[in-house]
Amino acid sequence: MNVLIIGYGAIAQEVLKHIQPGEDAHIAAILVRPGRVEEVRDAVSARGIEVVSSYDELSEKPDLVAECAGHAGVREYGAEALRRGMDFLVISIGVLADADLYAGLVAAAKEGGAKLVLAAGAVAGADALAAARVGGLHKVTYTSRKPPGAWKGTPAEGVTDLDTLTEETTLYQGGADEAATSYPQNANVAATIALAGAGFEATEVRLIADPEAGGNIHQVRAEGAFGALDIEIRGKPLPDNPKTSTLAAHSVVAEIRRRAGPVEIGG
Repeated sequence: MNVLIIGYGAIAQEVLKHIQPGEDAHIAAILVRPGRVEEVRDAVSARGIEVVSSYDELSEKPDLVAECAGHAGVREYGAEALRRGMDFLVISIGVLADADLYAGLVAAAKEGGAKLVLAAGAVAGADALAAARVGGLHKVTYTSRKPPGAWKGTPAEGVTDLDTLTEETTLYQGGADEAATSYPQNANVAATIALAGAGFEATEVRLIADPEAGGNIHQVRAEGAFGALDIEIRGKPLPDNPKTSTLAAHSVVAEIRRRAGPVEIGG
């Protein structure tokens, strides 16, 4: 299975580190902005990966496009990939809180006979939430607890002084839609949980800056006809991007391998 990666940041480089030549999945190309083509081409020249700035430049149509470029990458490249018949894997799921964008991507997927694929990201249990939704979900809550530094460059800086924080502080409490929109690099998990389970408006989110967190902690609580579900993940952030959990990057690797391999588990 030939894969094109959009972007060449911390997540993309982590994916390249783990998916090596000889696997069922082959990283055939990377798409970046025109100004970065030569830089990235030099960085991956040993792997023989094609580096382009548009789909039109590709020498071969990929089977799967994996977005590793943030919300802008989904907005700019998602619909076109799907209309061209290429499955599109999204890790920046928070952007799908935009109902019009989500509807447009779904329509493009139908038009191109392709599939919009949502990576599990930094949280476990999305498949269990989807199953629980069948019988009815009564309540879904998600709490994200991260060190103060992980919230820099976000609206959290207007809520508290992250540099002098000595105790946990709630930065946001409300619906998953606003959480994912206001904190695009931090709250993609909130969108994943909402889409898998009760929806954006019915999923309650709490975002916390905690100097004692020691990592990115994700807690999910769901109640419904099925019973109750509690999940806690204590993840380590990517060294090059403290806003992103290592597990989020590895979920892209896992999804690519799941789709390329002869056996599928969950998903």
